[in-house]
Amino acid sequence: MSRLDHSREWYPAPVLSVAVLAELIRADTSGGHVKCWERFAESAARLPAPAPALDLTVYFLGTREHVEALSPRVRLVMLRPVLGSGLLTSARGAEDVTDLAPYHPRLAALLPRHDVWHLTHGFAYAGTAVRLARRTARTGGPRPRLVASVHTDVPALAAVYARYLADRRLPRAGPALARGAEHWLRRRRDRLLGACERVLAPTPAGRAELAAVLGADRVGLLRRGVDHTRFRPDPTARTRLTRAYGLPADRPLILFAGRLDASKGLPLLAESVRRLRAQGRPAHLVLAGAGAEAEPVRRLLAPDVTLLGPLPQDRLAHVYAGCDLFAFPSRTETCGNAVAEAMAGGLAVLLPEGARTTAWLAAPGEDGVVVPHDTPEAWATALAALLDDPHRLRAVRRRAAATAREAHPSWDRVLAEDLLPVWLPDRPARDDVP
Repeated sequence: MSRLDHSREWYPAPVLSVAVLAELIRADTSGGHVKCWERFAESAARLPAPAPALDLTVYFLGTREHVEALSPRVRLVMLRPVLGSGLLTSARGAEDVTDLAPYHPRLAALLPRHDVWHLTHGFAYAGTAVRLARRTARTGGPRPRLVASVHTDVPALAAVYARYLADRRLPRAGPALARGAEHWLRRRRDRLLGACERVLAPTPAGRAELAAVLGADRVGLLRRGVDHTRFRPDPTARTRLTRAYGLPADRPLILFAGRLDASKGLPLLAESVRRLRAQGRPAHLVLAGAGAEAEPVRRLLAPDVTLLGPLPQDRLAHVYAGCDLFAFPSRTETCGNAVAEAMAGGLAVLLPEGARTTAWLAAPGEDGVVVPHDTPEAWATALAALLDDPHRLRAVRRRAAATAREAHPSWDRVLAEDLLPVWLPDRPARDDVP
């Protein structure tokens, strides 16, 4: 179907209808937030019989309104933004496009058909849901259940993007704008989450942070899964990668995947690789993604860097399997699914000490390297230690792949253990995730 009506014909009573509000543009090259809910929807469509009495609709943003049915009871819906943030982006591909409108009338017309409203972001969709739920409570109508999950540290990212925008016209105002944007968005996030009966965080550290604001009894875990059939070691990937992109076959390949901006620590990594090359160590940086730092990194490292641009998941899986190391200095991740995908592909991962991404490691130092300081010197030293010791590099890669197989859950498992108990009232929520 191309458009939606206002009936409840999608599901027969007493099926429970869940609306997930993922207010980002959906595309083949979308980031982890969008991919997360695509994978959960695919898992819901695979639920075996007798399946839970669940009807699932995931709402994204799109250039036109349309519906993609995954099964009779699972669908993805794209709605046009009211006030898209695309006009405010600081550079091509630097920021995810969301909807900055205070209210989304089309979504408001559709939400009453659902029993559970699941917030995942903090802009138009989330604001509309909370506003509509409060209005329903005042008028005595059927009250939806509001739940939420945290996927991105939006306030921290907003601070970085505010600096980018200010640099174009008001460079001196950059620091003040960054602080203001982060403070305002953090307060807004907490207000929206405060309206929800249950809030899910991706890691124990994230759960503890939210529990201090919302109360421990209202906060649970929503882990991230890994598609082990797509992301796995492939001994033929390197040859195909060098042929497809002209990458050097005689040097170790250091991969970075994600938005190419300061919020991910890319300038730090680029300077680290420059120092490695200045020391005469063979290394080549591969970047999968787009963002404000693409050209600065190209100017700094050419010809020792290859920019692949944004890639769909299937092509990205081959890139993971064809590289040697995955260096990810980001501290703004709530989870960092790219780390899990890299480990599943058999890469040695390097992560900042204290970052939430280190939760993917079962044995730090053995299945991945934790870098103690956020300096080019520290990262260059950590990279050099692996590049200078091929035996250790191979051992870390093997252990990373083993951890991925043995300890990182599938999307099906996370749906069954973390999400369904929250959505379906007759299932107890899990607070102790092994």
